[in-house]
Parts: sequence; structure tokens; C-alpha cells
Amino acid sequence: MGMSIHTDNQVKEEIKPWIRRLARTGYMAKGFVYMVVGILSLLAAAGFGGKTTGTSGMFQSLARMPLGNVLVWMTGIGLFMYILWVLIKAILDPKGEGKSPGALLKRFAYLINAVIYGALAVQAIRIALNAATGGGGNSNQTLSARLLEQPFGPWLVGAVGAIIIGYGVVELISGVTGKFMKKFILGDMDDHEKKIAKNSGKAGLTARGVVLGLIGFFFIRTAITHDPNQAKGLDGALSEISSQPFGRWILGVVALGLILYGVYQITRGRYEHMQFGKKEREGS
Repeated sequence: MGMSIHTDNQVKEEIKPWIRRLARTGYMAKGFVYMVVGILSLLAAAGFGGKTTGTSGMFQSLARMPLGNVLVWMTGIGLFMYILWVLIKAILDPKGEGKSPGALLKRFAYLINAVIYGALAVQAIRIALNAATGGGGNSNQTLSARLLEQPFGPWLVGAVGAIIIGYGVVELISGVTGKFMKKFILGDMDDHEKKIAKNSGKAGLTARGVVLGLIGFFFIRTAITHDPNQAKGLDGALSEISSQPFGRWILGVVALGLILYGVYQITRGRYEHMQFGKKEREGS
């Protein structure tokens, strides 16, 4: 029995540094995506960038810039790293979520997150390979259409929408209360870095919580109407915001929030506790 424990510990020691680097790079890639989407949406709100754009339009805009294709490649690969980390959290449970109903629901939400970002990563690689058309399509419509074809399809789509809304509420509460600061290795951060993490996290998580709530609402509307065209992703949520009274002003605030969410994710990639990582500094 002692030999088995020793072997397991050896395996964990071998994979910990690799998983830690994978997760940190993934968070930074995710942060970069939200920063660029936020910047483009802010330009649209100010009347300089045309209509609002989601991730597909963002990747295509980026690919047309000098060396932009390289950035799209790097972002796509970084997102795959993020997906692997999310799958590790869902399956191996390195953060010790446990097997209570709430923990299992949270781990299931990780799986949905992996599917969503998996579609995004594939989209980035396709655009980098010039295999995507100008429109890029809506991966959320494709996902909802496939779910609707399954037995109890509308219920599945509705469940996905409810989970997305629930995740958005969790992020909103985390942003408002500042609980997210517990994720950071505060001892490694100076006062300026703590301030950046706190302010970007509060604004960013609040903005993303609102956007996720809208996306979840669209999925539930799809479940009710049985029309996959009702499912909308980030671009649809931003367009919906811009169409409201004073929509450009509201979109500008949300866009700033998404930029700050990107800053928060990049900071998270640098300073988050990794329980599958260093023993002395991150294991407590």
C-alpha cells in the first residue's frame, strides 16, 4: 500500500509543473481574446468600428492585420491549453471540489465550458488556415441545432441555458463581493498588482456575468421556440445590448468591462493558486 502511495506521488510530481504552465498560458490566451473583443466593441460603441463583433469577427479582423495570423495561431493554441486545464478540473478535480451535488454541477459546467471554448479554438485555427469564410458562422447556433436534434433536445438546450445563466450569476456575485481575490497568491503580488487584480476582477466579472446571463437567456428562448437561430453567443449579446435605449453608452461600459475581464484573466494566469502545482507556495 505504501508503495502505491509513493508511486502516485511520483506521478503527480512529474505532471504538476506541466499542468501549471498549461493552465497559466490558457488563462492568458482567454484574457487576450476578451481584451480584443472588448476593444473592438468599444470602437463600435464609439462609432469607429462598425457593428459589434464576437469572437469569429474578432479573429478575422485580427488575421487581416500585419502578423495577425501568427497571433490568431498563438491564441488558438493557447485556448486549447485552457480547454485541457478545464477538462482536468472537471475530471481529475485538482481543486478538490468533491462529489456533492453542487460540486458535480460545477464540474459539469466545466465540461460545457470546454465545449464552448473548444469551438472557439477550432474557429481560430480554421481562420488562421484561411479555411473559414468571411461570415464565420455562429457556433452557438450550431451547438443548439445539434442539441435540438437529440432526444429531449429542447430540454437539453434549456438546461445549457440555465447553467450558463447560473455561471453568469456566480461570476456577477464574485465580482461584486470581491471573493475572486482568494484565488491569487497575494504574497507574490505588490500593492499595484493587487489593485489591478481587484479592480479589473470586479468590473470584468460583473460585465461578463451580465453577458453570460443574456447568452443563457437566448439558449432558453431557443428551447421554447425550437429555433436554433434564436441562440446567440457573445456577438449576439453585445448586439442586443447596443439595440437598447442608450445602447451605445451601455455597450461602451460593457466593452470596458470585457477589456478589464481580459486583464483579470491575464493576471490570474500569472498569480492564481494552482493546487496541482507548487507545494510550498501554492498548496496552502
